Amino acid sequence: MQTRNYSPRSIDTYIHLLRELEEYYKCSIDEVTADQVKDFLQYSITERNLSVSYINQVISAVKILQKDVLGKDWESIRIKRPRSIKKLPVVLSKEEVKSMIETTRNLKHRTILAVIYSAGLRISELISLRPSDIDSDRKQIRVLGKGNKYRYTLLSGNTLNMLRMYWRAYRPVLYLFEGQKQGQPISRTTIQKVFKTSCKKAGIKKQATVHSVRHSFATHLLENGVNLKIIQNLLGHSSLRTTSIYLHVTRFDPASVRSPFDEIAC
Repeated sequence: MQTRNYSPRSIDTYIHLLRELEEYYKCSIDEVTADQVKDFLQYSITERNLSVSYINQVISAVKILQKDVLGKDWESIRIKRPRSIKKLPVVLSKEEVKSMIETTRNLKHRTILAVIYSAGLRISELISLRPSDIDSDRKQIRVLGKGNKYRYTLLSGNTLNMLRMYWRAYRPVLYLFEGQKQGQPISRTTIQKVFKTSCKKAGIKKQATVHSVRHSFATHLLENGVNLKIIQNLLGHSSLRTTSIYLHVTRFDPASVRSPFDEIAC
């Protein structure tokens, strides 16, 4: 998986899932049969009430083991993936985002929230940012996204000003946002705690996560009339279908939309 550029987080997850299979059947993972895997998945759904995401991760881990490690034919034992429930993303209003950031008094934490929102970043992308990724001249941020693919996204003027104040105060060495130890990136857990605290101070009651800030970035761009294809590129989505989910949560005023018939002379 390292050779194929899987992220350390994905590698840890897949190894953990394969260990669960080993412990469940009390045998080496290469001895677990396809039928046993299916029984384990059924048990995980009916008895453990685990999510579709968990089931799909187990299948992905087993597929890599079977094909790439054991050299077996995956097609003959292909395990069907369950249909996932398509949930609409939780989106914060512009007012809620503004309040959340303003009520965060710590400069570092406030800057983190501002960068995530103004650039539409995932937590992992925020964590991996380095000072050299900030291009103040072109008003862009270089982001290392999923699949180790780089992309460029927005660097707003307000965010740049905040980053300059943050830089003067903290002087990060290796990563743009470092943790307690210099040269080490800030942890995912710390960012999640910062977000929850800020939401509580701002009086936000929605079941929001840090990823909701990224959803809000995309939705607000769409409401401002930005083309969906451009939003796809800014978010780093490989498929336009993924980005199109924001069409279902975008607010619009029907009165502001002009019918094409009005442009036809009859």
